[in-house]
Amino acid sequence: MPTLDRQDDVFILDIGDTENRFHPDWVATVDDLLDEVEKAQGPRALVTAATGKFFSNGLDLDWLFAHTDRAGAYVADVQALLARVLTLPVVTVAALQGHTFAAGAMLSLAHDFRVMREDRGYWCLPEAEINIPFTAGMAALIQARLTPQVAHEAMTTARRYGGRDALGAAIVDRAADEETVRRAAVEIAAAQTTKAGPTLGTIKARMYAPALAALRETDIPLG
Repeated sequence: MPTLDRQDDVFILDIGDTENRFHPDWVATVDDLLDEVEKAQGPRALVTAATGKFFSNGLDLDWLFAHTDRAGAYVADVQALLARVLTLPVVTVAALQGHTFAAGAMLSLAHDFRVMREDRGYWCLPEAEINIPFTAGMAALIQARLTPQVAHEAMTTARRYGGRDALGAAIVDRAADEETVRRAAVEIAAAQTTKAGPTLGTIKARMYAPALAALRETDIPLG
């Protein structure tokens, strides 16, 4: 399960060492840990990282297909988490050390900055390939954070971007080798700790108002 640590003024949220899918318990734990970051006082920033082969493989489809009666509420909870990260009143950096797929890729886009391993691992939105359409909120988030050309390609072709390709497409802000992904993310975050506070949260909320409105919608068509 996710854990939270602190390195000087940088909180490090480790989201796990498996596929780190968005099981409801995982979502609730991440939300609780974000409470700690938000309630802390003074300069601070957040790095979200993982260990192992995956950053995150997205929605927990096994749980979802076993609980279809709760699908709408589940997706609404996931979207609420994405909205929260998008507007967190601290600078956020995602350290993508492994495969970053589907809702995991969307979680990375909800961060202010992204560092990705350059030699292995893919960033991908596979929905067109696996026949699961994006919700309006998810589409709005992706289109708010990527250029129109890159959003179109990523969403309609399910292209798998390696680290160097993701950097070239401005999906990520920096590419690094395996040993320095997390360190580079911490360096970016540490340089921005004085920005923490309600003003930053307001700036983000106003900047991404249309995407946030779509992400916070609770009546979500899933087909």
